[in-house]
Amino acid sequence: MERTTLDLWVGAFVVAGFAALVVLALKVGNLSTYNVSETYQLQAHFLNIGGLKSNASVRSAGVLVGRVTSIVLDTERYEAKVTMSIDKRYQFPKDTFANILTSGLLGEQYIGLMAGGDEVMLQGGDEFKKTQSAVVLEELIGKFLFNKVDSAQ
Repeated sequence: MERTTLDLWVGAFVVAGFAALVVLALKVGNLSTYNVSETYQLQAHFLNIGGLKSNASVRSAGVLVGRVTSIVLDTERYEAKVTMSIDKRYQFPKDTFANILTSGLLGEQYIGLMAGGDEVMLQGGDEFKKTQSAVVLEELIGKFLFNKVDSAQ
């Protein structure tokens, strides 16, 4: 009888540990569920998206307001076209800035929205006119090194 009870507790502990690992993997991989029935689509063009991926979060003032749904190359402008699904509870002015930012130790990239002051709000299918591309570390190092070389001459 004691052996069966011990086996039952060990089994429950193993199942709980496995469930905790699955939740942790979903959080680290940014695959946590985000089910909002009412959303609208917005687009933005960026010169460089860095490591931004589909399903990345879209945040405003640190609050999750949506997700990136697709990233494609716009062959007319040769820029990355990012489509976002935004929760209808959140409306943004037409002059809102869309920036690609980095957070956390793992360097997860997300889109940060900084609301402007326009009274007219973005509607489904609209595009952000003001964007800032991702900061690429290699470009910053190159600029720093070339500036040092130029100032030495």
